[in-house]
Amino acid sequence: MTTVAEHIITSLADAGVTQVWGVVGDALNPLTDAIRREHRIEWVGVRHEEVAAFAVSAQAQLTGTLGVCMGTVGPGSIHLLNGLYDAKKSRAPVLAICGQVPGSEIGTDFFQEVDNNALFADVALWSQSLTSPAQLPHLLEQAVNAACAGRGVSVLTLPGDVGDLEVAKGTMASSFAPPALPSAAPDAQVGAAVIALAHDVPVTLLVGCGAREARREVLELAEALGAPMVLTLKGKEGLERDNPFQVGQSGLIGNPAAAKAMDECEVLVMIGTDFPYRDWYPTGKTVIQLDSRGEHVGRRTPVQHALVGDAAATLRLLLPRLDRRTDRGHLDAAVTAYADWCERQQALLDPRHDQRLLGRVRAVFDNPDERIRPEAVAAAIDRLAPDTTIFTSDTGMSTAWAARFVTMRGTRRLLGSYNLGSMANALPMALGAQALDRARPVVALAGDGGLMMLLGDLRTAVTYSLPVVVVVFDNGSLGMVKLEQEQGGLPEFGTALDNPDLAAVAAAMGLASRRVTEPAQLDDAVGWALGQGGPVLLDVVTNPEEVAVPPRPTVAQGWGFAIAKAKETFESR
Repeated sequence: MTTVAEHIITSLADAGVTQVWGVVGDALNPLTDAIRREHRIEWVGVRHEEVAAFAVSAQAQLTGTLGVCMGTVGPGSIHLLNGLYDAKKSRAPVLAICGQVPGSEIGTDFFQEVDNNALFADVALWSQSLTSPAQLPHLLEQAVNAACAGRGVSVLTLPGDVGDLEVAKGTMASSFAPPALPSAAPDAQVGAAVIALAHDVPVTLLVGCGAREARREVLELAEALGAPMVLTLKGKEGLERDNPFQVGQSGLIGNPAAAKAMDECEVLVMIGTDFPYRDWYPTGKTVIQLDSRGEHVGRRTPVQHALVGDAAATLRLLLPRLDRRTDRGHLDAAVTAYADWCERQQALLDPRHDQRLLGRVRAVFDNPDERIRPEAVAAAIDRLAPDTTIFTSDTGMSTAWAARFVTMRGTRRLLGSYNLGSMANALPMALGAQALDRARPVVALAGDGGLMMLLGDLRTAVTYSLPVVVVVFDNGSLGMVKLEQEQGGLPEFGTALDNPDLAAVAAAMGLASRRVTEPAQLDDAVGWALGQGGPVLLDVVTNPEEVAVPPRPTVAQGWGFAIAKAKETFESR
């Protein structure tokens, strides 16, 4: 006879699930025992359940298929929550199987009991409890179908006395629905967009990850309209490489050329993006928004023409109806401005820069001790990492440097908590990505604050032979929070981190490691780390005073920064 646990695990294996992440215990024991006997599924036991949820969120984003994690009764399930929120906000299909106290004890405030339906009410688009074998196969089917069709989180709760129960003879195996085929926006919507684009006025494209599978069509649109292309951070992968129209990102981590391209257009075409920062949208423009989700249309900026449908399918209908523009002035100006900005950024990484007048003036204020600039770290990784690398970045300054200095050439991928904005995501996402393919290079761009939150799971890389390269931007502070405080005129407070020697900690955990303190050591150290073939940590001590200047710095921000620095100097003295 087949048990409930065996039915669940066999059905998931039949559906193509190859890994389940979590921590063993109590109600999950029948499930993990079924995994032990199912050769098609690998169990990855982590030190903290949050790591499991982040890891499978990363896997689901990379593959587009279901990620599965597990949490034990009460605290174990609670620990999943942050990573599951990342999956929700990243639209990653994830199934979380959560333990519960025995059915007879539910509602008695039993040891470790929590109300899973209340706990996961906001994060999950589907959450139910399996309390009887008679609920199979349909309850498991509902859970998986909801996660895959809705691109979000399903939570299946299993009480401790249910997993070992036998499923009735003749119960059908779970069968899951295939994905829906993408469809184009209605013809009337396409026709209205054609009319809006018929006027010979400057057009700028704002393109996000929803257009990742429409690369060819988006490039053709930019060519036809003579339009510069501003990419969101999540739109970098797949759209940045070999793209003569792209001018980088907008927002606080963007650049002046992208801001200029947005400000100087007459028509803004948004494709596959829900870019959330309203202050960075231009005003007084005609806006066309193409998105597969109608609820996204108009929620960030007023939209005159909505196209609700798949990006590639819709653009294939639109493109033949457009006249090719001959005026390339707007495009050329934006691309030239972006090239100039990139050249200035690269000049800052030139060892001779600090010997020039501008460099000497800058160094007096932000790098008097000639410490390693974090931009140089990101640039070295970009230069030396293979074109097949998967990068993950921690929320904060690590992401700012990745956005500006790590290019998505070749088949590179980029993952981060870019919607939720959680700290501590880079390491667990890198573990998840590496477990999918142990031969593919994976580099985690970790902040020191983020890494310390889930430090224990460095050992998971060793336990499961996951050759991740963890590069730590060790600036001894919560850098983004420090910058926020100083821009507001506040002296930094509570942001300093008294880090240990992270290379020594990593070595004690079984990773190869180095600590880098001198700029001249950087390239050699990065090359060494990338060539190790096993889990490695590079602890790079970077300049804590480095600032990621926004594309449109305001007088108020500059004044606030000056006031904050004056206060910090006064208090120090």
